[in-house]
Amino acid sequence: MPASKAQQADTAARRAELVRLRRQGVPFDDDRILSLGYASRGAATKDLIRALAAHRDEEAAEVSVYRQQENERLDALLTAAWPQATKPRPVLDKEGQVVAHEIDMRAVDTVLRLMDRRAKLLGLDMPVKAEVTGPDGGALQLATGSLHELSKLIDIAGQTGPELHEPAEDDVDDLNS
Repeated sequence: MPASKAQQADTAARRAELVRLRRQGVPFDDDRILSLGYASRGAATKDLIRALAAHRDEEAAEVSVYRQQENERLDALLTAAWPQATKPRPVLDKEGQVVAHEIDMRAVDTVLRLMDRRAKLLGLDMPVKAEVTGPDGGALQLATGSLHELSKLIDIAGQTGPELHEPAEDDVDDLNS
């Protein structure tokens, strides 16, 4: 038999107080928590887990609604931009004569950005893999070093363009010592 509205309200109030006390760092076996009506530390722990799970379910439902609304908005924008991005339009010269037919590249860019936004919203893109390598693409050598040594390495690694150079002999000596 499902809980009555009064029982649900009592449970919600008890759980809210339990969460408040736990946020203050009150242990589960403290009298303030047990006086809320919990028979034991374990019962209070289980109820907190239930409260957190219920909250997580509510959040997931809200996120799902938000995603659906965003998808609908993207659909409307895509519907509006699609014809300009896919159907060639006449290009007129100064006299009003048709000299070519072209698609609107700004509309194409808009459509691509909308598609990219949808892919991010739905998590369709594959994660990007990144790898840090050492000199010439080889293995990165790891060792412990002082803050001074690390700072020199960062300075060397951050150099680009014409100022990029091999480390000076004293820099290499500092790093190897």
